[in-house]
Amino acid sequence: MTSRPIQQLRLLPLLLGAFAAVAPIPAHAHLVNTGLGPVYDGISHVLLSPEDLIPLLAMALLAGINGTAAARQSLFGLTGAWFAGALAGQLAGQYVPVSALAGTLSFLALGILIAADRRLSPAVVTSIAAIIGLMHGWLNGPGLAQSGHAALVLAGIVSAVFAIEAIAAATVISIQATPARIALRVAGSWIAAIGLLMLGWGLRTA
Repeated sequence: MTSRPIQQLRLLPLLLGAFAAVAPIPAHAHLVNTGLGPVYDGISHVLLSPEDLIPLLAMALLAGINGTAAARQSLFGLTGAWFAGALAGQLAGQYVPVSALAGTLSFLALGILIAADRRLSPAVVTSIAAIIGLMHGWLNGPGLAQSGHAALVLAGIVSAVFAIEAIAAATVISIQATPARIALRVAGSWIAAIGLLMLGWGLRTA
């Protein structure tokens, strides 16, 4: 019999998928403008952009289920790579080839890895985190190039990435009981399903 916590956790990926389905995904060329300053613009961009937020949470799930060492190393690997990718994308400016399919593949790959529940070494998890960070940081590049305060916006983005990843991964580490782990695998399957749907939609409209 399915417990109530698992049923509740199953609803979370579904709600994220619905949000992602109605949100515009084609590019990261424009960052969120909150009117509260460039640092808050960067933070809000991560929180309000499902194409960044969902892979970020998925990465936290993958790191958390692989233990404290993997979570700690991937936290710094992801944040550092996101920073480096964003800087590179900013320098490339409008010449960055922004593709929705690149971000969509991260949904699919991370979801499959979480659902499979395969134990990975900290080095492998950190390498995956670095790839995700570079990819999504790079896709933030055009928006930073258009911003009048790129350094402050980037500081907000990187701060949000670090905080969200740290909190989410720590939460996953703290709930390693069998029912919760099953719920995390279900969440991974939903993330993979979201990625598959988005990939199909992207190929259809390409």
